Order: sequence, then C-alpha cells, then structure tokens
Amino acid sequence: MLRFTLKRAVLMVFMLLGLLAITFTISHIAPSDPAALAAGPDANVEMIERYRVEYGLDRPVYEQFAIYLGRLLTGNWGKSIHTTRQVWDDLVEYFPNTVELVVFSIMIAIVLGVPLGVIAAVYQNRPIDHVIRILTVTGVAMPMFWLGLMAQLYFALHLGWFPLGGRIDMMTDPPGDITHLLMIDSLLRGEFGTFLEALHHIVLPAVALCFPALASIIRVNRAEMLETLKQDYIVNARAQGLTTFRIVAIYALKNAMLPTMAMIGLRFGWMLGGTVLVETVFDWPGIGLYAVQAAISSDFEPIMGATIVLGFFFMMTNLLIDIIYGILDPRVRDQV
Repeated sequence: MLRFTLKRAVLMVFMLLGLLAITFTISHIAPSDPAALAAGPDANVEMIERYRVEYGLDRPVYEQFAIYLGRLLTGNWGKSIHTTRQVWDDLVEYFPNTVELVVFSIMIAIVLGVPLGVIAAVYQNRPIDHVIRILTVTGVAMPMFWLGLMAQLYFALHLGWFPLGGRIDMMTDPPGDITHLLMIDSLLRGEFGTFLEALHHIVLPAVALCFPALASIIRVNRAEMLETLKQDYIVNARAQGLTTFRIVAIYALKNAMLPTMAMIGLRFGWMLGGTVLVETVFDWPGIGLYAVQAAISSDFEPIMGATIVLGFFFMMTNLLIDIIYGILDPRVRDQV
C-alpha cells in the first residue's frame, strides 16, 4: 500500500509542475505586460522597468520560471489590482468559504445519492426507479445557475424560507477565525446562533451546486449495483438464505462503491471549479466570485492564484480517492 501511495504522490508532483508551467505560460502570452500590471495603472515607464528587473522579467524564460516557483514557495503570489491586497491573503480569506460550500454540497450528494442509487437498482423498472431516473436525467441536464435562480425566486422571494444570498446576515459579526471555516468556527466558539444562521444561508447554494453531482452519483451507483447483483456470489448468497438487506448493504454495495468513489472524487473537483456560477448567483464570497471579479478587471495574478489552488486541491482529492480505491480493492494496488 505504501508503494502504491508513493507512486500516486510522485505522479501528482509532476502534474502540479505541469499546472504551474501552464499558469506561467498564460501569464506570458496574455495580451498585457506583467510588469505594468504589477506596477499599477498610474506607473510611469521608469517604475515599470524597475518592476521588470525586480521580478526578473528581463531574464531568460527558464530563469523567470525558476523565479516564479520561488515566489510561490515563499508566499509571494503577487498583488491584486482589484483588492489592492496580496493574492495569498485574498486566497486565505476566500478559499475556505468555497471549501465549506463544496464540502457541504458533496455531503448532501453522497448522503442522498448512494441510497437512492441502491433503491433504484433493487426496485429496477418499478415506479420508484422511474422517478429516480427522471431525477437523474433532470440533474444532469439542468444548469446550476438556472436552478440557483429558480430556487432564489421561489424559496427566497416567494416563500421567504431562505435568504437570497450571502454567507451570514450583514448585521451579524462572524466568529473569530480558528479554521477559517465559518460553521466550524461558530461551533468551536460556542456561537450556535451564528452557526444556525450560516446553515440557513448555505442551503440554497449547496442544493444548486450539488444537484448535478447527486444525479451522477445516483446513475453510477445504480448501474454498478445492477451489475453487481447479477454476480454469482450474490446469487449464491441468496441461495444460502441471507437477507436482502445483508446482501445489498454488505456484499453488493462494497463492490459497487468503487466506481462511485471515483465519480465522487471527480465531482468534488468539478464542483470546486464549478462554484463560479453558483457563487456569482448567490453572492457567496468564495474563490469563484473572487476569480470572476479578477477576470472582469483583467487582474491576472488572482486568476493564476485561484487556478493553482483549485488545481492543487483537485489533484489532492483524486489522490485521496486513489488511496481509498486501493484500500477497497487490493487488486488495484497489487498492479503497481
């Protein structure tokens, strides 16, 4: 298992270097001068040249790439024109908000998706199976931003059950940062009213974000359960008189969860990048909204920083899924 994990970790390092090379290339082929952007809109030619020398932009490309890596490792990710702050400080502030939304969304998708997939497989071609299949087709086809807008119109404006957007009410003071995750910090600080308020705000954006993932998890889990329930060892278990619940929950679900885990990992990564639309609709102060505002301002440093952070966590998620895959199926790690 250790060899399997190390091989996946080394592969992730090369993938991360490739991502850094891509962001570096984009920063140099973009139709703008990085030195002029770093110096600011009011800088004169002398100031721009000073920044060019300071950031090593007058050196060969391979040296510039080495300087770029060194800056990233030391926490110097550049300065945002839009916020006038260091990009690293902005990412530390905004990224935990996105993580909280994505984790809450994927938890909803898993808790609902896996049981619904099992139910659809066990009751194949029955009314409940048809209803669940309609739900999955709708979830895959429905755009997240449209679902978010409809949820705002009906549940927020018409019924008044949920707030339109934001993370907490404007008049509420957030708890002191411990983990930078609002809901967890509220619990750790004992501010349960703030926790309930944050939970109230996260429901609509989480549902809008999780719906495509929920549909995908149901579809994959249903298909794998149908295939697994036809296997000889399942037929043998039924012949031995084991209960349906034991056969489904213990024997069949374990094997069916392997492809489902892969889908969960992929969807988690896609949700990290897909928060842009949901965060914009619900005015959620996350890295997606931060990247959109930076793109509107032609602010390349925050865009590059957001790309690196999202890419890194996407890779980490897939590494974790690979490890879990190896634990559940020894054949996978034995091939290494």
